Amino acid sequence: MYRVISNIIWIIFGGIWLALIWSVFGIILCITIVGIPFGVQCFKLAAFSFLPKRKKVILNFRSHPVANILWLILVGWETSVVYLIFGVANCLTVIGISKGIQCFKIMKLAFFPFGASVKQNT
Repeated sequence: MYRVISNIIWIIFGGIWLALIWSVFGIILCITIVGIPFGVQCFKLAAFSFLPKRKKVILNFRSHPVANILWLILVGWETSVVYLIFGVANCLTVIGISKGIQCFKIMKLAFFPFGASVKQNT
């Protein structure tokens, strides 16, 4: 029951908004031909941001190093810093620690999304 309530709280207070923002960015990037690979990564972040609980991120920088470096320069470091700030702010409260941990997981994917995969924890 705790997991269901925790997931509902995450979706209402963060997940749906993060997923919506990433989806809008993905749509905008996919309108341009050059931005399609970056738009696809935005959709990956949207899906993961909606419900990151019980999932883990596996980074594979070697599969797309140039794309990851471009992403890092253009938007990766900024979004990662924002997720870091929100994660630390959530961890300062006892009730927000689980939300802070989810922000840290999203931060990891926002840093290098190309080649990264999201796996379900068992």
